Amino acid sequence: MGTPGMAGKVQTVLGAIDAAELGITLPHEHLLFDLSVWFTEPRGASDRGRAYQPVCLENLGWVRYHPYNNKDNWLMLDEQTAIAEALRYKNAGGVSLVEMSSIGLNRDALGLARISRATGLNIIMGAGFYLEPTWPPNLTEGKMVEEMVRDVKEGVGGTGIRAGIIGEVGTERFGRDRPMEDCYKMSLRATARAQKETGAAVNIHPGHSPESPIEIIELMDTAGADVSRVAMSHIDRTVFDHPTRVALAKTGCYLEYDLFSFEGWHQVRHVRSEDNPVQCNVTNDAGRIDEIMALIEDGFLKQILISHDNCSKHRLWRWGGPGYAHILENVVPLMRVKGMTEEEINTIMVENPKRLLQFV
Repeated sequence: MGTPGMAGKVQTVLGAIDAAELGITLPHEHLLFDLSVWFTEPRGASDRGRAYQPVCLENLGWVRYHPYNNKDNWLMLDEQTAIAEALRYKNAGGVSLVEMSSIGLNRDALGLARISRATGLNIIMGAGFYLEPTWPPNLTEGKMVEEMVRDVKEGVGGTGIRAGIIGEVGTERFGRDRPMEDCYKMSLRATARAQKETGAAVNIHPGHSPESPIEIIELMDTAGADVSRVAMSHIDRTVFDHPTRVALAKTGCYLEYDLFSFEGWHQVRHVRSEDNPVQCNVTNDAGRIDEIMALIEDGFLKQILISHDNCSKHRLWRWGGPGYAHILENVVPLMRVKGMTEEEINTIMVENPKRLLQFV
């Protein structure tokens, strides 16, 4: 059915705009967030003391290698700090940003509207349901569809501030022998239905098995989704070989490299299970660019998105990270050094988000 009057437009927290106004866009970020669902208390006594300290210079080295074991690391609740961080991106040339703190991550529609006014950035807010432990009780597929459609067409929580994308939609799967849970299949079916009713794009948080992204796309295709308007997040921590990335790209979905500035490795609990010990050695930014250039060589330029997915303090500027301006300040120059053309960079940072985010 679509959303009346929205075809070809993008819905921001301050209202609809023409897609041509988006400019340089980060398609997957978090500005105000509570991702403490990822916090795990460490076992060692001394580490437990660090687990509840505020992130600071003295413990930053430890937090960088144990990001899931510090609770404060997963909380960004201060609006003025969020404004200062977002302004660094604006001052570096950024124009638009997609805020993916969906239902379950303490989404703050009014706060995002204030940040948009203070910074002048176009901010697109997400709808949809994150991981099951963060869901409200007694959800049904019908209730999920109803809430997502209302968020997009009417606004979030009586604010009148409308979501502009369905995402990030959470799923989980750790291995071939541990299939996706039925609750996530329900959420994906509901997402496909909401996409058809609203005309909005979709962003998916896949499980931690390399097979998860294609399984998700196949399920959504069966449910009637337009998979050419689905972005698969976290490619750089999920799919570790080029043939599998090509197979995913051939489905027509967008491949989102959204962990730029996160380098090294994820902690064990995040990337493998006892039943399927898949080691995740997260590539660095140079490796991400190499993988993207290989996909471009194979003809998939128009399906590539890049972002940071900044959702923890240790990656923000105030706490010693490169922040939201990192891609513009550091990654784009490296792309040029590696031989990417200005046309390719513009396609990835401007044209692809513009095509994805406009309603149909």
